[in-house]
Amino acid sequence: MAKECSKEIVVNITEEQTITGLSNSIQPLESEIFLKKMVRGMIIEVNLKSFLGLITLQLKNGDKLQVRAVGDDCEVAIQEVVNYLT
Repeated sequence: MAKECSKEIVVNITEEQTITGLSNSIQPLESEIFLKKMVRGMIIEVNLKSFLGLITLQLKNGDKLQVRAVGDDCEVAIQEVVNYLT
């Protein structure tokens, strides 16, 4: 069974940080990484390695997200996302 890790975070990014930068930083990781957010009253979970999924979330400062990673390097994956988005 694959290893799974998760963490709840609050987004705090600068104007210079882009979804492209986040996508590029996680591409080398083995784990599948997911973000879950409430969007217009619906809970949406997207795979972070999907550029279109990231656009769907419309991330902004103050958003509460659940970050979930599945794979042998899930701790590293979670930390990479936390470092980028907070």
